[in-house]
Amino acid sequence: QVQLVESGGGLVQVGGSLRLSCAASGRTFSSGGMGWFRQAPGKEREFVAAISWSGGTTYYAASVKGRFTISRDNAKKTVYLQMNSLKREDTADYYCAARFRSGTYSVSGYDYWGQGTQVSVSS
Repeated sequence: QVQLVESGGGLVQVGGSLRLSCAASGRTFSSGGMGWFRQAPGKEREFVAAISWSGGTTYYAASVKGRFTISRDNAKKTVYLQMNSLKREDTADYYCAARFRSGTYSVSGYDYWGQGTQVSVSS
C-alpha cells in the first residue's frame, strides 16, 4: 500500500506560481511512477503530468506543457508540481497518484491516490 498526502494548494492570482508537494509513505516510493491529475468543478478528473520512477522521463498534458514542471526526490519520498504562469482555467483540485506497473496517462493507469489539494486562480 501507498499513502499519498498533497499540500501546497491555495489562492493565487493569474500569472502567479504555486508548488504542490506530495509526500508518500508505505511501499517503496522510488520504484513507482508518479502523476498529477486535476478535477475542476463539474468536470472529470484529467491528467496533468507524470514522472518515471527515476525521474528521467516526464510527460505533460498539452494544456500545461511549458508552464508546469514535475519532479521528485526519492530520498524524501516526495513528488512536486511547480506551476507557473497560472491561468484561471487551472483552478481545480489537484491529486497525486502512484503506480507500480506500466499504464496509460489516465485515471485508470494509476492505483493509489491522495485526497487532493485545492488550487484557485483569480483574476
